[in-house]
Amino acid sequence: MSNNASSIWFTEPSLDAIVYANDQSLVTTLDITLTEIGPDYLRGTMPVTPRVHQPMGILHGGASVALAETLGSVAASLTLDLSRQMPVGLEINANHVRPVSSGLVTGTARPAHIGRTTQVWHIDIRDDRDKLTCTSRITIAVLDNG
Repeated sequence: MSNNASSIWFTEPSLDAIVYANDQSLVTTLDITLTEIGPDYLRGTMPVTPRVHQPMGILHGGASVALAETLGSVAASLTLDLSRQMPVGLEINANHVRPVSSGLVTGTARPAHIGRTTQVWHIDIRDDRDKLTCTSRITIAVLDNG
């Protein structure tokens, strides 16, 4: 799977290439920024402003799920040879455990399972004080191209 024994990624990932691929998408609309790629994780941030609030003035759960799905889906794609396979979301769930009304939230995606036909990623989202605000799990189907 990986060309680098110390990493889960198919090739050496580049944040610049990922950002370019997601230009003009929901990632841009929500100001999601991919910030770090580690040997077994992908991290990104999203600002919490009124444009992602729900009516009570706190971060909308759907925005948290969009951040989680972005991180899980992009991470899954980095484990694949995209000329042969593509990741497609099957299911996502989220537990919203602490409200956030401002600042920056940071999500970290780590694999629970990377298989031949499915992947499961766990995403924790934390606020500026490193308090857990949302925990999510996404299941990805790995499909052959063509």
